[in-house]
Amino acid sequence: MNVIFSILIVLSTIIAMECLSWFIHKFLFHGPLWFMHQSHHKKSHSFLEWNDLFALLFAALSLYLMYVDRKYFGYRFFIGLGITLYGLIYFIIHDWFVHRRFKTFKSNNSYLKAVRKAHKIHHKNQGKEQGKAFGLLFVNRKLLKN
Repeated sequence: MNVIFSILIVLSTIIAMECLSWFIHKFLFHGPLWFMHQSHHKKSHSFLEWNDLFALLFAALSLYLMYVDRKYFGYRFFIGLGITLYGLIYFIIHDWFVHRRFKTFKSNNSYLKAVRKAHKIHHKNQGKEQGKAFGLLFVNRKLLKN
C-alpha cells in the first residue's frame, strides 16, 4: 500500500474517531450507557473507574483490525493504527493533562488550556442531562481567545 495513502488513512481515522467519540459521548454515554460513564463525572478515590472499560473496547477493536491485516498492512491495519493513536492522544490529553491522573504534565499552551476549559465546562454538570462540550480535540474558538 502507498505510504501517503496509509498516512491519510491514519489521519482520517484520528479525525473520524474524534467525531465518533463526540457522538458516542453525547448520545450513548450521556444516554443508555450513563450507568458506566457516570463514574467519570463523580469524584473518584480510585485510579481506575468503570468509564475506563470504554477505552478497553476501543483498544480491542484496534488490535483486532491490526491483527487481521498484519501480513499485508492493508487499510484495516492503518485504521486500527489510527484508533490506537487516537487512544494515545486521548489518554495524554484527557487523562494525563485534563484530569491529572499523573501530576507531571502542565502546559501554558493556549490550545491545551482551551481543551481543559471545555472539559471543565462539560464536568460542571454532574448529571446525565443538559451536558455541554462533548468533544475533546475540537474546541470552540471562543475558548481559544481567553
